[in-house]
Amino acid sequence: MALKIYNTLTRKVEPFKSIEPGKAGMYVCGVTVYDDCHIGHGRTFIAFDVARRWLEKSGYEVKFVRNITDVDDKIIKRSAERGILPEELSKIYAERMQEDFAELGCLPPTHEPRATAYIPQMLSLIEKLEEKGYAYQDKGGDVEFAVRNFKNYGELSGKKIDELRAGERVSIDETKRDPLDFVLWKKAKPGEPQWDSKWGKGRPGWHIECSAMACELLGETIDIHAGGPDLKFPHHENEIAQSQAATGKKFVNTWMHSGPLRVNGEKMSKSLGNFWTIRDALKETNKQYGQGNGNETLRFFLLKSQYRSPIDFSSALVEDAHTGLTRLYNALKEVAPDEQPLDWNEKHAAKFKEAMDDDFNTALAVSVLFELANEVNSTKSPELARQLKKLGEVLGLLQLNPEKFIKGAVEGVDVAWVEEMIQKRKDAKKNKDFGTADAIRQELKDKGIVLEDKPGGITEWKKA
Repeated sequence: MALKIYNTLTRKVEPFKSIEPGKAGMYVCGVTVYDDCHIGHGRTFIAFDVARRWLEKSGYEVKFVRNITDVDDKIIKRSAERGILPEELSKIYAERMQEDFAELGCLPPTHEPRATAYIPQMLSLIEKLEEKGYAYQDKGGDVEFAVRNFKNYGELSGKKIDELRAGERVSIDETKRDPLDFVLWKKAKPGEPQWDSKWGKGRPGWHIECSAMACELLGETIDIHAGGPDLKFPHHENEIAQSQAATGKKFVNTWMHSGPLRVNGEKMSKSLGNFWTIRDALKETNKQYGQGNGNETLRFFLLKSQYRSPIDFSSALVEDAHTGLTRLYNALKEVAPDEQPLDWNEKHAAKFKEAMDDDFNTALAVSVLFELANEVNSTKSPELARQLKKLGEVLGLLQLNPEKFIKGAVEGVDVAWVEEMIQKRKDAKKNKDFGTADAIRQELKDKGIVLEDKPGGITEWKKA
């Protein structure tokens, strides 16, 4: 089966065909860098990291663009509160964002353009829109996009212009010709970042950034444009309008959007006290499962659901994910994989491929990993262990040392003492002193150490 992707624009699953054979351009809307990334960002960027990995595994040379919005109202406001320059603030949080995504196992983008480096391209795009009658300078000095002049506005989100009542999803501003119009270029205010333009000093609006960077790096029509569910309207809707109005060409062939993430069944919000940054989540999972193990546990949790599905984040569900991932690592600990390459004609590999070709169905792909793990446990086959490890690698999983992962968080554990107690227990059992052996097991359990007796008199331990 050839790769098929759900296209948000057409609301259909469609066969993927890139503009240039063997190559694929993918633009994923990045982060406005004014604060640390939250777990919802993690869900989105892991989803599209997996999509990018599968495109590459399918033989495409992928140009993956993930932008950084480094000029924005939120950045200006936060930097003023901190008493530092906007560029200083954005530099700090851009670096922290890159660290967070790397910790979650995301591959670095091919290009990571920053909005402030593409001001000339944005101005050129706005001038084209003005020339074609889609842009005008309002009474306040801002340059606006005339939404009603673009006849297909609302095609992506399914919203109709007449249903977008002023005051609900659009701002009321008497300086504009129409409340629906959105800003392309903002007139400069004292103390804010600003650049020269034919309309006077100012800075770009949010939406124009992505259109300019996508067109510059991937062309006027691109294969895939992706982002979080909140970006569909108005951001992506506005990108389509301004890009197609300027070029007269279709902007994107395939639109992808990840599903929403909630926390314990509620929308994540600082006001509700359920707001999780990626850093907070990594700190908790690494503390509980071991340094590095927590990173992969979190990644596994976020990708074991299909990317368009809603997902609920809770400690109990992350614990379930860790239990499942431990099952997979247990299989690899028991049987060393052989060194042969992955053969996509093998039964499990073919089933995995079928799942991933069906709109990147990681939920089904993960179920194949569990089937493989069960067979590895029963057959002790190095060939099947190799398939398990190599298919896991496609998802960015199962590349850690199995024994280290299973042992878990050993920080603060006196390993020498644990091994000594295990030996004393063995000696007690040998002498048929089962009361002492049971007492030692209980003492270890009370300290969070779980023992597992294996055939051949081997006893393994891990942190509970």
